[in-house]
Amino acid sequence: MSRRALSLAALAATVLLAACSAKGGDPSRQYGPDPYLPEPAQYLLPPMRVPQATGWAPGQTPTVPAGLAIRAMATGLMHPRIVHALPNGDVLVVEANGPGTVAFRPKDYVQGKVKAKAGAAGKGGNRITLLHDANGDGIVELRTVLVDHLHSPYGVAWVAGTLYVADTDAILAFPLALGQTRISAPPTKLTDLPAGQINHHWTKSLVASPDGNTLYVGVGSNSNITENGMDAEQGRAAIYAIDRATGARRVYATGTRNPTNLAIQPGTGRLFAVVNERDEIGPDLVPDYLTAIREGGFYGWPWSYWGQHVDVRVHPRNPAMVAKAIKPDYGLSSHVAALGLAFSQGQTLSPRFADGAFVGEHGSWDRDPLNGYQVIFVPFVDGRPQGAPIPVVTGFLAPDGKTVRGRPVGVALDRTGALLVADDAGNAVWRISAAAAAPPGALTARLPARYPRHRLPADASTSR
Repeated sequence: MSRRALSLAALAATVLLAACSAKGGDPSRQYGPDPYLPEPAQYLLPPMRVPQATGWAPGQTPTVPAGLAIRAMATGLMHPRIVHALPNGDVLVVEANGPGTVAFRPKDYVQGKVKAKAGAAGKGGNRITLLHDANGDGIVELRTVLVDHLHSPYGVAWVAGTLYVADTDAILAFPLALGQTRISAPPTKLTDLPAGQINHHWTKSLVASPDGNTLYVGVGSNSNITENGMDAEQGRAAIYAIDRATGARRVYATGTRNPTNLAIQPGTGRLFAVVNERDEIGPDLVPDYLTAIREGGFYGWPWSYWGQHVDVRVHPRNPAMVAKAIKPDYGLSSHVAALGLAFSQGQTLSPRFADGAFVGEHGSWDRDPLNGYQVIFVPFVDGRPQGAPIPVVTGFLAPDGKTVRGRPVGVALDRTGALLVADDAGNAVWRISAAAAAPPGALTARLPARYPRHRLPADASTSR
């Protein structure tokens, strides 16, 4: 499609979007095992609304509840997406963005422009930065680039002296001893991952099994709802189990539209995922979700959502697969773009967070009012998510509702039990600890005068 045609399509989309006034309801109705699911709506082009990314002003930080303290552990990063704590206390920060894709449809072009306003198109570093905090006080004594020249990396896992990195198209293995601050050895490719020319959801999430023998990898769909054809979806919208010794790959679960993060539940060893559901059928459809992943399980995409709710846009229909669809464990409300997942580790941070999971909600781009833009805690009872979520880190969205200072992505716990949050619009990593343990100056983190606004590169990906 020519640039002129794309510009005309963007103009037409703007007119159509301005005429649409669909409003979302109370997001709290959509948290939990039985979220409110209204009737789907149909749009020529769905409503889109994204606040302008501005960055954090000097002295500004996100907001945390009483009893917690927050400080910037690192600033001036290049689109940080994932944080990962090594056993010795070093923290890895994956800085990346999509590899760039062709806009196959006018809607792809328009959506890319809209999402870019909120920082989704920030330049990624294609690298992993190491933060060394010797005594666990949240103050970094050494910051180095551990490895660079990667290809849109996302998930990482360290097992027995090897760092596994999920690039957008392959899992790479690097030798890495604890305490090492730079990787100089070339990687070994463990296995290829689905990618290709479209590569709509470029992020590949990664976690190791408790025994370290298996790597689980999340691969997102190649469209919202098969607009690019079913051939483009081969091997997509699935979670894989990969033998760490041989690289042999098998499908572990399917129908997960975009499994953006994976985690192992402490004690049980069960695999959990946060999954971003489909768009364009209304501001309150479909809730993103947190769920345990069953081996061989099918979770609905593309034919149905939240169990047996049929998506009438998909042809041909598949009643047999709809009948198999597993209802997720816990709704996170619609379009929050859940990207981070980490289980708590006892009462180190607060007794309120002793048993459950932290979820980073990157924030909506196609909902009014906006939804997400926070880190929440989902309580667990008897090994399952239950009860209302607890907001833990907020303030990313400015009070005016028109600007966003940052957007939370990956979350992790460091060796002290403090919560780490990657902020890809603020280009920072935030550290949240119990207030009594906070070092001096914890509430007045020094930040640059203002981060530059992100602009959409010509080849920017349209995924979240």
